[in-house]
Amino acid sequence: MSTSPAHISDSGPGSGSGSAPAAPAALSAREPRVPAEQLVAEMVPPPRFDQVRFATYLPDPRQPSQAEAVTALDGFAATLDSGAASGRKRWFRRGAKDTAPAGPRGVYLDGGYGVGKTHLLASLWHAAPAAPERKAFGTFVELTNLVGALGFQQTVRTLGGHQLLCIDEFELDDPGDTVLVSTLLARLVERGVALAATSNTLPGKLGEGRFAAADFLREIQGLSARFRTLRIDGEDYRHRGLPEAPKPSTDDEVTRAAYTTPGACLDDFPALLEHLATVHPSRYGALVRDVRAVCLTDVAPVPDQSTALRLVVLADRLYDREIPVLASGVPFDELFSEDMLRGGYRKKYFRAISRLTALARDAKGLAAGG
Repeated sequence: MSTSPAHISDSGPGSGSGSAPAAPAALSAREPRVPAEQLVAEMVPPPRFDQVRFATYLPDPRQPSQAEAVTALDGFAATLDSGAASGRKRWFRRGAKDTAPAGPRGVYLDGGYGVGKTHLLASLWHAAPAAPERKAFGTFVELTNLVGALGFQQTVRTLGGHQLLCIDEFELDDPGDTVLVSTLLARLVERGVALAATSNTLPGKLGEGRFAAADFLREIQGLSARFRTLRIDGEDYRHRGLPEAPKPSTDDEVTRAAYTTPGACLDDFPALLEHLATVHPSRYGALVRDVRAVCLTDVAPVPDQSTALRLVVLADRLYDREIPVLASGVPFDELFSEDMLRGGYRKKYFRAISRLTALARDAKGLAAGG
């Protein structure tokens, strides 16, 4: 299977030659294309989580559920069959019987943003004994895009021989896609594929800063009995004991950093938001491929919810790939309106603010000249 880089057409500046410094490229000039056969090959943990393991997860001693989740997931990984996918394994079993599945056939990580759910999900992927080509890791958006590219039956055949499928950010706010993926997962469970997921809350389910396990289990319908819920309590580790996020830079500082940082992209924020509407969210990872830093000018509050949700996905892909973000304009905690932060997608917006703030810290040295 091909694992060559996705083709990216870049019609923006920066491709010329001469003695003057080349102008940085722009994300808004990129048109990523990912071949269908490459989609499965790229279903692996992103760079930020490439080296994570259960041993590198640092549980908060004040939150015993975090250490308990590590122990449970480590035990779950140990029960996975390294041979061919089989429906005969029983995970979390108490007895010695090895019969048709009757107990949980997957795990759901339930907790607020910033408690390390993706870290643990990726650690499970790494701990599973199967070869990399027999386990898959991706977001819900990437999984639905895979079904669209390959077709439902071919997706079942392609993933049906896998040992493990990890789904990050399982979306519960699109009934059509939720039913589609629920049906897909049911077919994969029949073929003995192990499942693990994290998810987002349904619109209107505000909770207390947490994701709702009951919503997840209800929405995946007949699969509810196949999942064991692991609750992970805690606060956002990205800001635990850290200083406040750096203040926005000036336009001149952002532009100068873009010209002096190899591999940086420079974009006007409103223009980038318009461009995101023309690119499927499943391609946002390809959009930022090989980018070393993202420099944004004129950052302003997002104008509407559709734009805001696209920005959330971009923030996730930038965070996954550890790409620092240097910006001028309003601080990242002013990106979303009060109505948005009170609405059904509030957890996504708070996660985006948290991740962008972490990336802004990473970019602090760029504004200072390295």
